[in-house]
Amino acid sequence: MKKFSRTISLIAAVVLTLSCCGQTSVPATSSAVSVPGEEIASAGQQATRTVTDLMGRQVELPQEIDSVICTGSGALRLVCYAQGADLVTGVEDTDKKRQIARPYNYVYSPQFQDLPSIGKGGGRGYTAYEEEIISLQPDVILTAYTSDALEELAAKTGIPVVSIGYQSNLFDPSVSQALTLVGQVLGREERCAQLVEAMEEIKQDLAERAKDIPQEEKPSAYAGAVTYSGGHGFGGTYSNFGPFTAIGAVNVADGIRQEGGFEVDLEQILAWDPDVIFLDPANMSLVQDEYAKNPAYFQSLRAVQEGKVYALPCFNQYATNIEIAIADAYYAGKVLFPEQFADVDMDQKADELLELFLGAAFYSEMKEAGLSFEPITIGP
Repeated sequence: MKKFSRTISLIAAVVLTLSCCGQTSVPATSSAVSVPGEEIASAGQQATRTVTDLMGRQVELPQEIDSVICTGSGALRLVCYAQGADLVTGVEDTDKKRQIARPYNYVYSPQFQDLPSIGKGGGRGYTAYEEEIISLQPDVILTAYTSDALEELAAKTGIPVVSIGYQSNLFDPSVSQALTLVGQVLGREERCAQLVEAMEEIKQDLAERAKDIPQEEKPSAYAGAVTYSGGHGFGGTYSNFGPFTAIGAVNVADGIRQEGGFEVDLEQILAWDPDVIFLDPANMSLVQDEYAKNPAYFQSLRAVQEGKVYALPCFNQYATNIEIAIADAYYAGKVLFPEQFADVDMDQKADELLELFLGAAFYSEMKEAGLSFEPITIGP
């Protein structure tokens, strides 16, 4: 009996010793400091850190990020801007095909097209392929999903999910915030700080050029055939149109209390009779079809009569192509305020912006694809 009791006591002591050895003596965070002469018990556990995402969520991440996937509109673009494409291990189906209308996709498609598919893509709703994501085990998922969708993704995959969704308008504060966060997450702080600083300088340059022109002396402008949730005909337009706002242009559509993209009645455009019209060249087939059905309508517009219709390539392609939106602002400035933007060469400016954001100048290829800055004709 005494021998049995001694045996039980010995076993208990061994179990207690093993249990103590298995505990983590220092929290697994980037702020953990080892005491000299003392070994961290859980040396195999990776250090972590916490970031606050654009939804205000506290997300715990590995100290070092070696792999990432992006879901939702605009997320992969920001990683490309941050020069983090080498970390991407899977892409959405929507970015599998090379598309020059999405410059980030056009530049990086060769390395993305053979990666595993991790979701359908196409918006901010839930389109992820959970099993594929889990099999890839990325260190982090960067997403533009809505709050409900990103929480669902985090719960189903068990992988840290960080919201970097930004507003689709030029120079919205959320753009700089998202870029800064991406830099923090991926360890690309210096690169993202460079872009944020450059964007602020560009914003100031655009705002300064025509600021002294009285509003009543500025020509009125209309942006039609825009793209939002797909292409639109002549009546598709924007209020608070980023390129116009950036240069202080008079946007006739701002008189309608609508947010973002919307469809305006054609008779309202006729009533506005804007001095200058800008159209997305990618949607000109829709406008030409409308012209064929009602040429008299278009011929009655003063801007059409005077040849003041210009191409303005779409910047809204799976969220904002920031470099294209900025180029649009400079071209709109050249058209509306020629004296103040006389020094701007659009071929040079477009390549400069593509180089800044994506490290590649290919405006000549955009022009060949019909996405150029030049006068455009409605009708034959």
